[in-house]
Amino acid sequence: MKVFIRPLVDRDSSKDYLPSVMRILLVEDDPKISAFIAQGLTQNGFAVDRSTDGRDGLHMALTENYAAAVVDVMLPGIDGLKLIEEMRKNRRNTPVIILSAKHTVDDRVRGLQTGGDDYLPKPFSFAELLARLQALIRRSTSSAETTHLSAGPLEMNLLTREVTRDATLVSLQPREFVLLEFFMRNPGKVLSKTMIMEHVWNYNFDPQTNVVDVLVCRLRNKIDRDFEYKMLSTLRGVGYVLKPPRKD
Repeated sequence: MKVFIRPLVDRDSSKDYLPSVMRILLVEDDPKISAFIAQGLTQNGFAVDRSTDGRDGLHMALTENYAAAVVDVMLPGIDGLKLIEEMRKNRRNTPVIILSAKHTVDDRVRGLQTGGDDYLPKPFSFAELLARLQALIRRSTSSAETTHLSAGPLEMNLLTREVTRDATLVSLQPREFVLLEFFMRNPGKVLSKTMIMEHVWNYNFDPQTNVVDVLVCRLRNKIDRDFEYKMLSTLRGVGYVLKPPRKD
């Protein structure tokens, strides 16, 4: 079985819109471990596509673009090492962390020789998995934007998760941080409720819910309330836009 979230697409968005979320492929057949990892990654700003089968996981790895993958060794269909081997044969260079209950040096060597980039034995700490995943992503990209974002007076450190406006610290909850990052990667661009819902919650938008409005309101109170210039605007019936002040 696979839980597959399609990449963000909005028919009303402009052609130059670029989705900012980093997508992670998670191939793990243990439902508790899979849910545990997915929840932790989502809370740290990632979008997660999940599969519990090696063949489905391989198909996803070959047809979608991911910032990184987390792959268990023991899987139905094909095992994790075969999955990684096929990825490399098809010139997919997605960084891969191998999860395995096998702890011997030979097992680790085999995993790395197959094409894995890191090997984490079970049981593991999520904090360690996250740190290793972030390190792999940093090494695989040359973009300095992965560590720091700015939009006018707003500054965001993606490593320390610290946000400031005009050097004043802004304390954000996890979903507020993810939403602000989305806005800061797309300054001046209108983000619809559908796009925000898919980015922050990873599921299709329900027009009956007001969770997007509530979250945007909370974020606006934190980044705009104490400042004369209001950066976050609502376009009724369309969406929301972050507008940094113009430089004179």
